[in-house]
Amino acid sequence: MTESSAYIPPKIWKWEAQGGGAFTNINRPISGSTHERELPVGKHPLQLYSLATPNGVKVTVMLEELLALGFKGAEYDAYLVRIRDGEQFGSGFVDVNPNSKIPALMDHSTEIPTRVFESGAILLYLAEKFGALFPTDPGIRPECMSWLFWQMGSAPYLGGGFGHFYNYAPERWQYPIDRFTMEVKRQLDVLDRRLADNRYMCGEEYTIADIAIWPWYGALVLDRLYNAAKFVDAESYTHVLRWSKEIDRRETVRRGRMVNRAHGELHEQLRERHDAMDFDTKTQDKIEAVA
Repeated sequence: MTESSAYIPPKIWKWEAQGGGAFTNINRPISGSTHERELPVGKHPLQLYSLATPNGVKVTVMLEELLALGFKGAEYDAYLVRIRDGEQFGSGFVDVNPNSKIPALMDHSTEIPTRVFESGAILLYLAEKFGALFPTDPGIRPECMSWLFWQMGSAPYLGGGFGHFYNYAPERWQYPIDRFTMEVKRQLDVLDRRLADNRYMCGEEYTIADIAIWPWYGALVLDRLYNAAKFVDAESYTHVLRWSKEIDRRETVRRGRMVNRAHGELHEQLRERHDAMDFDTKTQDKIEAVA
């Protein structure tokens, strides 16, 4: 960028709706609903409204893990929220999550239905509700909570920072890409050093910390996020790769990745989930075959 073309910020910023980028049609500086739209409610106590982004995958993996552990109360209905169409700004969704971000959960098993929003909060809520995937040892529990909140604080640099400027911005600018790549590689180094001496993030026990971190950083090093594995030299983070591949082999993770997925291979898309049998009968390839 030359000196003559350098951006000079105004004294007071004003929103220009057509600012460019992949999400320019839905990004806005105000909250609240834009239209009336009730949310569907299925037959199970847990109602999830989401999309298979990394944050959405956290919750569907968590629910599938709980079901695999035998918690029948973790049965859930999962409804697809198409964020590129602005469905997160419908009145019903905003009632569940005033921040208009997926995922959002309603628990109808409580006397007054309980809303839970923000993916980390949902993981912690479910872990405490069912007493699973969250260490009870007072020496390990704070470690798990620390890594959970590390992920919630770190991922915006990977997604909103690096991912936006590397993959979604209207053009590539070196300064923001360099700045956010440096931060993402520092985060990967943090993880690599931790996983050099630990099977999982909190030791030998698979926990909500792993479930929170893997959909972002595991997907990155497995080259499922932003087509950036080579760019960040993912192969150099050998311990992160080992951990990522181990978690990727879990059947519960395979199923969780499918739920609310509306892109990729059709046989991996289960756009809505209402029963366990849906994985065998209602993937998008089967739906389109009879359409």
